[in-house]
Amino acid sequence: MLNYTSRKIGLAADHAGYELKEKIKDFLVKQKANVRDLGTDSENSVDYPDYGKLLGEEIESRRLDLGIAICGSGIGMSIAANRINGVRAALCSNVEMVKLARNHNDANILALGARSMSVEEAIDCLKVFLLEEFNGGRHIIRVEKLG
Repeated sequence: MLNYTSRKIGLAADHAGYELKEKIKDFLVKQKANVRDLGTDSENSVDYPDYGKLLGEEIESRRLDLGIAICGSGIGMSIAANRINGVRAALCSNVEMVKLARNHNDANILALGARSMSVEEAIDCLKVFLLEEFNGGRHIIRVEKLG
């Protein structure tokens, strides 16, 4: 079992990401992670900006340490979350992208596209996102320039 209990992890999805969010939540609960589900709670159509903003605000306020944002492509949720001060949402489709997002960009939200990856690929990305750390060093100045 991986140890994710030290971080507060938020999940948010629109209707297209709902099913993947539920599978990720099940995985995290089995790992005894500290998970907070911000919705949506069904496949009924909703507006992704509302959920991306909500997740971003929870990260900004430090009520959550890390977030997972899911929509059909991951693009809309990442754009919505990145409009919030202090959020660095990275849309990733493979583990190498996730590793770089955490190590070099100090990403605090992982955005996933439910229509472009399998559950297994998403879980692999999630594991890397939760285990990797920011490298600091030369990357600090670059991240600070993001605002």
